[in-house]
Amino acid sequence: MNQEVLERAKRVKLIVFDVDGVMTDGSLYLCDDGQEYKAFNSQDGLGMKLLKASGVDMAIITGRTSKVVVKRAENTGVAHFFQGVEDKLEAFMQLSRELGLDHSECAFMGDDVVDLPPMLRSGLAITVPAAPALVKKHAHVVTEREGGRGAVREICEFIMQAQGTLDAQMAQYLK
Repeated sequence: MNQEVLERAKRVKLIVFDVDGVMTDGSLYLCDDGQEYKAFNSQDGLGMKLLKASGVDMAIITGRTSKVVVKRAENTGVAHFFQGVEDKLEAFMQLSRELGLDHSECAFMGDDVVDLPPMLRSGLAITVPAAPALVKKHAHVVTEREGGRGAVREICEFIMQAQGTLDAQMAQYLK
């Protein structure tokens, strides 16, 4: 990572995640009864818990509505949750205002063009390898791991490393 990206990561007080394609591999499993299933990565979940414990707040802004995403947010300590959102930029702006954060203190992790408006306003724009070229072009970071396959954990650890909190979070497992 270059120094500019590290400096951006040092300032992050809030990270906002999209869900499909970021926290999952983007597949949608829909049943005849309308039930929706998603697969989440357990290592991503622990990374989110560690990041929260290090002092970084988390949010989800997603265009879809799903009960399973509510459960995932609860299980990982996501404090701010917006689903069924048509205008992700509006939700991002509202959240940063409510929290009294400058956009430079916010990161946004998305995977498609609908995520570009908040990514372009955030201090740290993050995407995954499967994102369209236009999204990757405007991201400060493209993770090595795919969405739903450790990309969230990768970025959580990157932010903690940049902020000097990773070793303290990992120390609890080295007893």
